[in-house]
Amino acid sequence: MAKGHISSLLAAILIIFFSSPLATAARYNVLNYGAKPDGRTDSTQAFLAAWTQACESIMAATVHVPPGRFFLQNVAFQGPCKNNAILFRVHGTLVAPSDYTVIGNTENWIFFQYVNGVTVSGGVLDGQGPGLSACKASGMNCPSGATSLGFCNSNNIVISGLTSLNSQLYHIVINGCQNVKVHSVTVSASGHSPNTDGIHVQLSSGVTILKSRIRTGDDCVSIGAGTTNLWTENVACGSGHGISIGSLGKDLQEPGVQNVTVKSVTFTGTQNGLRIRSWGRPSSGFNSIVIDQNYCPDNQNCPGQESGVKISDVTYQDIRGTSATEVAIKFDCSKKNPCSGIKLKDVKLNYKNQPADASCDNADGTAFGFIQPSSCL
Repeated sequence: MAKGHISSLLAAILIIFFSSPLATAARYNVLNYGAKPDGRTDSTQAFLAAWTQACESIMAATVHVPPGRFFLQNVAFQGPCKNNAILFRVHGTLVAPSDYTVIGNTENWIFFQYVNGVTVSGGVLDGQGPGLSACKASGMNCPSGATSLGFCNSNNIVISGLTSLNSQLYHIVINGCQNVKVHSVTVSASGHSPNTDGIHVQLSSGVTILKSRIRTGDDCVSIGAGTTNLWTENVACGSGHGISIGSLGKDLQEPGVQNVTVKSVTFTGTQNGLRIRSWGRPSSGFNSIVIDQNYCPDNQNCPGQESGVKISDVTYQDIRGTSATEVAIKFDCSKKNPCSGIKLKDVKLNYKNQPADASCDNADGTAFGFIQPSSCL
């Protein structure tokens, strides 16, 4: 090739590169704002400064967290921002205060609000939760704890490749959000840590949870009021309480839950498999294998009342496993609002190498294919 042609080709490549998003994307390294990767120095303000620059950038931006341990107190990354493409790329570990009283009453440790197009990728969140769990187990007056990662009133969010360890409270909360994708996430906490739900979704639509491993002391995935169009697939749960819709109907006026799909999920050593629960009290809401419409922890504020939540059109299909209790399928539904449209298809559940039992109260539906235990619908 002639020398002039080579020069022209290089010039064309340079023009293409410098006009591409990769060339124009802004990059903000938290080290440049004073963060220290020693696990002791408070880097909260440095992270906020890097975020502020990324949020004010008119072009796509990256907040870069290099390897190391970064100590953070509770921090809120606020929007709206001037661009809709911010990558929060974490290569290190973010560490919460070991003294749980520091952030234990702040509700959230790392919190994003009013943002659009934010991706949190990689890294480890160490919530330092065992101390608070021990406090709660002792019966002392303890803080409620802080969620490790929260998104509120935000759209077009991606959480990928993240590991959350030992959260004080919920690990990941998605609240009032639209179009959220969570994939390749690992959640780990002691099986005795209370209220450490892996992923909690409420008042949100278009949430997808894929290819994740969740081991915790409470629900693997918990689905609260106002959740619509939730898809969960290829998730491994255990230990913990399984996947739960609810509890619903705690408030008199409450949005319902619709169009929830759970597919190709493995439960290992969990208290439940798939559970739907609503408080035993009036409400305007709607909505192993458990439906509990008489949910009432400690029998306070609701004993003897009928659930106002309507549960209908629920399908359980291609389920195999071993139950820890003799009753593997339990539909305990409300007399006032009985369960309807329940479908069982190809279900095989054993208890101590024998067919398990099923229990139905105020439940109506149909069964197809091989059903074990025998359908009580």
